[in-house]
Amino acid sequence: MVAEANHRHHDDTARYAVDIRVFVSVIVIAMAISFGIGVGLGPTASPPIAAVPAATPLPPVTSVQVAQPNDFDPDEDLHEPAGQHLLVDIKGIEGDFLDSEERLAKAMVDTVSAAGLTMLSYHCHKLIPKGVSCVGVLLESHISFHTWPDEGVITLDLFTCGSKPLIPVVSTIKELFGIGLNIEMQWSHELRGFRNKNNLKNDDKSNDNYAALDHNSDLSQMIWSPIDCPLKEQIVSTLTKVQRVDIWDLVGLEETPSHQDAIKHNLQPGDPRWTTSEIVSPTRYFFLDGVLQSSSGSHHEYHESLVHPGMFSHADPKRVAIVGGAEGATLREVLKHKTVEKVVMVEIDDELIEIVKTHLPMMSDCSDLIGRAANCFDDPLTNLVVEDAKGWFMQRYGPGALKPASEEELFDVVIVDAIEPQTGSPISKDLYDTEHLESILKSLTDDGIMIIQIGRAPTILDPRPDIGYNAPREALFKNLEALDEVEAMFVYEDPHCGFNEPRAFMVVCKSSACRRLFYATSDEIDYEIYARILRTHSKARALSYFDGVTHLGYQVAPKAWETLYCRREPTPFECSYRHLDFKKRIFEYDFENEEKNPFEIKADWEGEGESKKITATHVYAKVDIPAGSYIMPEHLASSLTLSQKAIDNLRDNIGYGGVAVIEDFVAFVDEFGHDSMAEGTNRTLVEVGASYLIRTVKNKDEANIGRWIPAHPDGRRPKYSPVYERHRLSFDVFAVATKDIPKGAELLKYEYMWDEP
Repeated sequence: MVAEANHRHHDDTARYAVDIRVFVSVIVIAMAISFGIGVGLGPTASPPIAAVPAATPLPPVTSVQVAQPNDFDPDEDLHEPAGQHLLVDIKGIEGDFLDSEERLAKAMVDTVSAAGLTMLSYHCHKLIPKGVSCVGVLLESHISFHTWPDEGVITLDLFTCGSKPLIPVVSTIKELFGIGLNIEMQWSHELRGFRNKNNLKNDDKSNDNYAALDHNSDLSQMIWSPIDCPLKEQIVSTLTKVQRVDIWDLVGLEETPSHQDAIKHNLQPGDPRWTTSEIVSPTRYFFLDGVLQSSSGSHHEYHESLVHPGMFSHADPKRVAIVGGAEGATLREVLKHKTVEKVVMVEIDDELIEIVKTHLPMMSDCSDLIGRAANCFDDPLTNLVVEDAKGWFMQRYGPGALKPASEEELFDVVIVDAIEPQTGSPISKDLYDTEHLESILKSLTDDGIMIIQIGRAPTILDPRPDIGYNAPREALFKNLEALDEVEAMFVYEDPHCGFNEPRAFMVVCKSSACRRLFYATSDEIDYEIYARILRTHSKARALSYFDGVTHLGYQVAPKAWETLYCRREPTPFECSYRHLDFKKRIFEYDFENEEKNPFEIKADWEGEGESKKITATHVYAKVDIPAGSYIMPEHLASSLTLSQKAIDNLRDNIGYGGVAVIEDFVAFVDEFGHDSMAEGTNRTLVEVGASYLIRTVKNKDEANIGRWIPAHPDGRRPKYSPVYERHRLSFDVFAVATKDIPKGAELLKYEYMWDEP
């Protein structure tokens, strides 16, 4: 039974014993046969794939073989890592022209030739479906462009090394590439690389094209560099025997119509042109050696700000001299004054005068002034002297003058309307040196005034004034401060003169008496304008910008002037008193709260009944008062300010009798008033609070109350100090405890404390 069962099991599974070595050998042989069959029946092997495909042949290069120009001397040009880059965009061009490789190539070659440049080779490529790209290799660098025929647009750039200006090429590009009826063009000129500004061609560093090739110049930043300008047109670009002159018309992309534009084009509410530059009249800009001088859009603001603050600081200006001012606008403003009997204008550049007469006629237009010639230069009061100003003043008023100047030869006002000291040009260095300044001051009467435009206004971020950009102006200030003839100097600025930064000016006085008129009230100035300024044929005001309130804004120089002044080394004495000290205590008298009052007031009486009167008052400390504490500042700040003229009028009224209250008031002013410490202001400060009750003593050592700012250690105030000028009112009233005042002690003021400088 068992044997039978085993036999059935082996029959059911069909298993056989095979040697493993035989099995492996059979498998290997089968694989080898399969591989051989596959290789024999498969495709033929391809050659290896190249790592980089073979380069397609480049389009043919068209080369223009040019022999080196006979007049080219490599030693005559500047070989420095710098150049000029001209970018030009034009639209409205005919599509056929923009799709013609041949016509575009010719325009490119002709542009290079007209620019006086040298083409070495060029290559143009016709694009599919439309358009052309070209690049030309120049001896000086390159030119390239790309076109969009359907849009009528070409963009072109031209880069050159050396100093030959590219601006004249703009008109050539427009002429050769601007083929169409409604051409619009915008362009930008940039200075590239690293330019050596000291590498000038002329030994005297004057009259050189590099005066304008400065990317920091006004001409570059305002005119050449901006590309998105609807209008940018060169009117004049020339070199006179003295300087470079540039006049441009410009309309900025974001400019909107002026009041006059709106009237001219009858703009109505809702017209979309209110918010575009479509009808904006161009502004004409005037540059000398790349520095903006004035513009048609703001010449009234600029020249009125320059001339009238100083002119109205003189009581009766009859004889006036102008240094520079070739555009004639300063002359125009001077001739608006009825008091003026003679104007001598000393200008070195006669070519410039004729250029400006032609291209900026509005500057010297006196036609609307009643009693003046149509052109200010032709007015009988004008004496134009074409000469170097320094030489002219030195010869007549300097140490080597042949004879002393007569009274008729002296001026009441001299206006220096020349390139500002910061430019560092040879002209400005001559104008602002001590020798020339002294000769100008010698040309003035004893109460004469000099007016100077002194460039862009500083900021509180500027460094110490004798280093950096402001250093030439600081040198000018120091020169003026050192001159015996100078008694007072005032700086002011105006932000509406058409420059990128506020413009700064200075009034220099030979007499401190000018301080009274410079600090006149707005109504006083307005009256003087009414009395002095000529009427016009048009019935319009002769002064379109300057008035009494405008002048009021000039009387407090912005904080930056004080900040820079106090960065002088050593620090000026008065700079320690620019602000009240928060660490010091304030002791104020309170009329309404006797209990909390730190002071007690007592009076000495004499007489009886109706004749009883106070003979003296005393103020005592009810608490300890440390030295340096502020005494009744609120009361002192409310002091009454009176002009000497007002006091004189009150005295005159007493003479008519019957006005006892005026007589009593004048007596009060005489007893409790003191003159302003700002010499020449003719202002009296009258204490009307509790401070006037403090008893005075003649012995300074006995006093325990004194001025907030002590007397200047030099025995007089500086001729120039924005600190004293800006804080003159605070310095005239605030008082402090000069020593510790114990409880119960009487407060005593030094009788002459306001008389010290």
